[in-house]
Amino acid sequence: MWAKHDRRTDGWLPLWRHMADSAAVAGRLWDHWLPDQVRRRIADALQGGAGTARTLTVFLACTHDIGKATPAFACQVEQLADPMRRHGLDVPLEKRIRQDRKLAPHGLAGQLLIQEWLVERHGWAKRATLPFTIVAGGHHGVPPEAGAIEALRSHPHMLRTRGSEPEWKAVQYELLDHAAAATGAADHLAEWSGVKLPQPVQVLLTAVVIAADWIASNPDLFPLFPGDRQHDPDRAEHAWRLLDLPAPWRPRDPGPDTGDLFEARFDLPPGAKVRPVQEAAVTAARDLGGAGLLMVEAPMGEGKTEAALAAAEILAAHTGAGGCFFALPTMATGNAMFPRLLSWLERLPVPEGHTRHSVHLAHSKAALNRDFTRLMWSSGRSAHIDPDGGTDHWDHRADEVRTSAELVAHHWLRGRKKGMLASFAVGTIDQLLFVGLKTRHLALRHLAVAGKVVVVDEAHAYDTYMGRYLDRSLSWLGAYGVPVVVLSATLPARRRRALAEAYAGVRSSDADFAPLAQEDAYPLVTAVKRGGAPALYRPAASGRSTRVSLERLGDGLDALAERLSAELADGGNALVIRNTVARVHDTAERLRERFGHESVTVAHARFLDLDRAANDEDLLRRFGSPDEVAELDGGRPTGPHVVVASQVAEQSLDIDFDLLVTDLAPVDLMLQRMGRLHRHMRGSGQGDRPPRLRTARCIVTGADWSSGVPTPLSGAKIYGPYLLLRTAAVLEGRLAAADTGDAAASAVSLPDDISPLVQAVYGDAPLGPRGWHSAIDRQREGFEVSLAEQRHKAEGFLLGDVGRDGRSLVGWVAAGAGDADDTRAGRQQVRDTPDTIEVLVLQRRVDGTVATVPWLSEGRGGRELPTEAVPPDELARTVAACGLRLPFEFTFEQTAMKAIEELEDDVFPAWQAKECHWLAGELLLILDEECRRQLSGFLLHYSRSDGLKVSRAQ
Repeated sequence: MWAKHDRRTDGWLPLWRHMADSAAVAGRLWDHWLPDQVRRRIADALQGGAGTARTLTVFLACTHDIGKATPAFACQVEQLADPMRRHGLDVPLEKRIRQDRKLAPHGLAGQLLIQEWLVERHGWAKRATLPFTIVAGGHHGVPPEAGAIEALRSHPHMLRTRGSEPEWKAVQYELLDHAAAATGAADHLAEWSGVKLPQPVQVLLTAVVIAADWIASNPDLFPLFPGDRQHDPDRAEHAWRLLDLPAPWRPRDPGPDTGDLFEARFDLPPGAKVRPVQEAAVTAARDLGGAGLLMVEAPMGEGKTEAALAAAEILAAHTGAGGCFFALPTMATGNAMFPRLLSWLERLPVPEGHTRHSVHLAHSKAALNRDFTRLMWSSGRSAHIDPDGGTDHWDHRADEVRTSAELVAHHWLRGRKKGMLASFAVGTIDQLLFVGLKTRHLALRHLAVAGKVVVVDEAHAYDTYMGRYLDRSLSWLGAYGVPVVVLSATLPARRRRALAEAYAGVRSSDADFAPLAQEDAYPLVTAVKRGGAPALYRPAASGRSTRVSLERLGDGLDALAERLSAELADGGNALVIRNTVARVHDTAERLRERFGHESVTVAHARFLDLDRAANDEDLLRRFGSPDEVAELDGGRPTGPHVVVASQVAEQSLDIDFDLLVTDLAPVDLMLQRMGRLHRHMRGSGQGDRPPRLRTARCIVTGADWSSGVPTPLSGAKIYGPYLLLRTAAVLEGRLAAADTGDAAASAVSLPDDISPLVQAVYGDAPLGPRGWHSAIDRQREGFEVSLAEQRHKAEGFLLGDVGRDGRSLVGWVAAGAGDADDTRAGRQQVRDTPDTIEVLVLQRRVDGTVATVPWLSEGRGGRELPTEAVPPDELARTVAACGLRLPFEFTFEQTAMKAIEELEDDVFPAWQAKECHWLAGELLLILDEECRRQLSGFLLHYSRSDGLKVSRAQ
């Protein structure tokens, strides 16, 4: 490609070589790695179709570093600058222009050079160049702002040294001319001059160029000093084979029979039939015929996940999506979903010549997940993994690990900025919300989702702040033509409309979308195309129903203990859900006095990562589906047994209890909690329910019911009193009926009552007895102020909406959040949560040695740790899995600062070494032999049974 060149450019051989390498990589990315969905989106913006789009992509990759052919860049290496001077290219000494050269980063310099070349050489209008040249300007992650462009224009000597402007221009234009000729772009420049390149296409082109640049800059693939191979025509092909990126998913339509599809893809019990809502979701996906938003609203346990995956396969076949991303509220729900995704992938048909899928688990502790590490590790190989997803360490011995279904965790598709580029991913919702956050290398995040089907689970779980980022992300996904599936059991109608409008790119005043805010059918499937009107599907209920009788109970622990003692007199299992961890601990302590320690289990988020995962597994084994419980020796506990839990029991855990006691919470969460009651039909030998508990009952506490208007005693700081009062109001008729002994009138019918109750609480109509209205209205003002504050706060780093075609990305991420990612700091940009301190918990023995906590299973507990050296990798990984987030007491600034100062006294210098990537930079919470510790004026006590307890130090 570069065999012929002018003598003045001999000094530019390394640059020429990188330009050729980048172009070659971009071509291979286009041919073998980019999903059809992405290629079509780029091609649709150009007149010449896919071939022209490929040419443009390769040309932009080839020219992205042209800004290095400037004195501002060349002056950095005097050994290269001196030969240039001998050929008439004046290069000033770096120290003489040190301040001015800060105005000329090579990306921005390249943007101006290409713009000038297009204007002068090819007659483009200056404004028409920006959407194309911005790719060079933004290839280091941040498209330049207008002020930076003008500042460099006012310092032209940074581009061409005064006195040798003609010589510099000749070199720069020669490079660009040759790049245009070699890539074939020269034949298309005239037609491109009239193209108004859409912003989404500019983003995708920038992302592909970034990826090509990173690959071509990897010395393991492209040696810096190749000797005789610098012009080797097989250089790029050799590198591509060594990189060995898996191709994207290329599904085919699975056929019209939904029953056959579900039987082939999912491990269904014998005799299982496709449920009406699943059939409706598949029908809606087919009817869309391409990209669109699909919202599936159905009760808990109706198979929404299977419906989403089936719809995703159909949508991908119609759009050319090359993968799927499943977004969930938390790491715990993501971990639970990951094996389900793997199971689905293993059942997908494998087209001839396409035998591998790249897979990623996208959250900050993915490297501690067993299913994910199984993909990354195998006997005889070692993969150097940054546990929080940072820099990936090249190791040809561990390039990938395959499962029997040939799912791979590819070495290049790791790290905070590249992991989501894998074809299939499960992760926290943050990964999707980052699409709407102004951050560095945002283009890569957009490319990562632009080629997939995106599934958003538990859509009701995201507050107003997160909702702003979700809406903006959906707007961009709609512009890319990305199919999206949204799942919810309890979605307010207003939120349904807002999500649809965001994806469709319409204003809230659009009359076509007004019916979405009034629709009360349930289950409900809504389908929306970009710019189109919504279509509604109203499937019948599956016939599965549960009537849950409501009762109220005062908030005293003695009253609760007495009531549970009576209810569980003949055995059975009860779930008590509290709104705070402190109430969980207080409740468990009192109930153990009544039932004994072994009969009361605690579950909340304030456990070590390893302990919490074990807790979830234990709950599923003892209280899960009949199939799971059947594998446990002795089957389901006959009871009496009480599980006292926080909100961790609300969703995603498939657990089944005979009786529920819950603190008053917003109605959608109350309904989620009720979904843990009588969840499964039990056969013989699987623990028949005691006679007293064969009617599903929910006892509501956490409020003072004695006054005219109930007073929430728990959860007001979390949920706000307004929603709690409206929930109490909408349930008051049923609770009052229970007070009079009218069991029939006290019942909530699931699923029939789910949507009416949710729409009532989140609507505007007055609820409850007339005497409650003024109290509720007084709380409404504070509620609306809080929502407005959340919306305003979210605007700080919120990405702008999609601009009109032809508008460039200049200033696209101006005043952004920097390098936000899936770390604590990154998540706080898209979640309105206080800054928390995360620690790794260890124990100091009486003899002064430091060890892992003693109860860890599989030989990991009580392991002594070297403090003067880097721990062995397996031991360090165990320590990293003992993470714990300190509670809200440590979110206040002075307390947090003092706590960090005290924790930093326990830092071991040897553990900060670069090779100790599991532990470097982490704070250690070292407990004494009784697992206690004073920290910033608080007494901490950790136990395997109760997790972390916090109290004021005496």
